[in-house]
Amino acid sequence: DAGVHSKVWYAATCDRKTAEDALYRSNKDGSFLIRKSSGQDSRQPYTLVVFYNRRVYNIPIRFIESTRQYALGREKSGEERFDSVAEIVENHQRTSLVLIDSQNNTKDSTKLKHIVRVS
Repeated sequence: DAGVHSKVWYAATCDRKTAEDALYRSNKDGSFLIRKSSGQDSRQPYTLVVFYNRRVYNIPIRFIESTRQYALGREKSGEERFDSVAEIVENHQRTSLVLIDSQNNTKDSTKLKHIVRVS
């Protein structure tokens, strides 16, 4: 169990568009929520959705079977791994999360500051 179901930032039944709309409405840098990933892939069960600089970023949360841990984005060497999705959120409430915009090839960073609830 990723430790997400009782959390206020977990939007269990939320799809990508609903999540993005909710974050655009919040319009606050560092707004975030976690939703189930769109694909039915056990190796990528969740998506961290973050609002920053008038953009919404959908960052996949991967499940690493061999270590039973979670990591953000594509696999990379030296990546941070966490024992639960909740640990990812807690970590990035304290330390900045790097946001990579692949279309414009830019990097930003923000902390997870504002929990967005999807009604």
